[in-house]
Amino acid sequence: MTTVTTANGADGAPGARHARDAAGASRRTDPAAERLRRWRLVLGGEGGGDGTGCALGGTDAAMDRTLEALYGSAPGSGQGAGAGPGGGRRAAGLGGSAPQIARWLGDIRTYFPTSVVQVMQRDAIDRLGLSAMLLEPEMLEAVEADVHLVGTLLSLNKVMPETTKETARAVVRKVVEDLEKRLTTRTRATLAGALDRSARVSRPRHRDIDWDRTIRANLKNYLPEYRTVVPERLIGYGRAAQSVKKEVVLCIDQSGSMAASVVYASVFGAVLASMRSLDTRLVVFDTAVVDLTDQLSDPVDVLFGTQLGGGTDINRALAYCQSRITRPAETVVVLISDLYEGGIRNEMLKRVAAMKASGVRFVTLLALSDEGAPAYDRDHAAALAALGAPAFACTPDLFPDVMAAAIEKRPLPVPESFAPHGGSGAAS
Repeated sequence: MTTVTTANGADGAPGARHARDAAGASRRTDPAAERLRRWRLVLGGEGGGDGTGCALGGTDAAMDRTLEALYGSAPGSGQGAGAGPGGGRRAAGLGGSAPQIARWLGDIRTYFPTSVVQVMQRDAIDRLGLSAMLLEPEMLEAVEADVHLVGTLLSLNKVMPETTKETARAVVRKVVEDLEKRLTTRTRATLAGALDRSARVSRPRHRDIDWDRTIRANLKNYLPEYRTVVPERLIGYGRAAQSVKKEVVLCIDQSGSMAASVVYASVFGAVLASMRSLDTRLVVFDTAVVDLTDQLSDPVDVLFGTQLGGGTDINRALAYCQSRITRPAETVVVLISDLYEGGIRNEMLKRVAAMKASGVRFVTLLALSDEGAPAYDRDHAAALAALGAPAFACTPDLFPDVMAAAIEKRPLPVPESFAPHGGSGAAS
């Protein structure tokens, strides 16, 4: 109901200008009639049979037909093949033919804003089983591309016919380019500052002294009688030289539930790899482990190198990542997973503990997406938190701040909702 109400609240949508017939304009001047109209669009029902007594005409009727086709029956009910809204009882009616679905995709883009179109497309894929239709080029050309659509296409990669793959790559590339425009500038600026601050100098000028680190490094020189710390060793900010690098390992769970996270992580991996002061490695895993570092120059290649679905062996993936670490004290490992481990749990935890003991900064993200908290294994999250590796969901906008804190070895900005599993996020 939320989706429908939101959609119909957008009178500024492209198709709204066609709805200015006399009856519609008259209704909208009457608040009570307008409420009935909205309820009618939410509830459906021909000829006012829903109890509102409100009949629709013009664009309202066309809009109602597009909603009826998608939301008129329960998911998986099997209704709707050829059924329309005039059949007496509500039934989904997208039908089984590509031309009919193509027309429906065009209609929703006419009547609703882009954000609502994307929600309706996802609902159509989930409720009416339209995944197979995305294997046809004409369907891909009709849809509104977003992160979730990319995830669906990647999950279909193995069965996608050659005639569709080029169109699918074009759709994925459009989404990736949009994400890069949105995320690159802030990510590079935030991490460049963190890298500069993390390069310590032993004889800083007064204005370059990092007082927080200097005080922590000299607490042993505290003089209680004077209530002061003698700064025997000064620590300052320095410009990160190009030869001084941090190593970042992105270890990404490619099970089906992590589709959006895989998309965002691939884009961020490409951004990080473009920075000279970072040595970035990208590893994806299910029950097997694949190193896609060589493809980081093009996140589209990375995405098509993944195989969404399958099981999960976090321990095996971490073993591979651990074997590639050459400078533990200068390395950040980011595990992106819902933590439903299919491998050896105790070995996984021992491996995390060993990496942290060697100086690696270990970060666990339960998701890297806009959706918020995912389903995840709470026992494993709590066990990692006990090791000083808080596990939490991260939005793409927060990710640069998380990486900056990890590089500088500051407390991580753990969202409040995950505080029970990660405390304040002050993992060293």
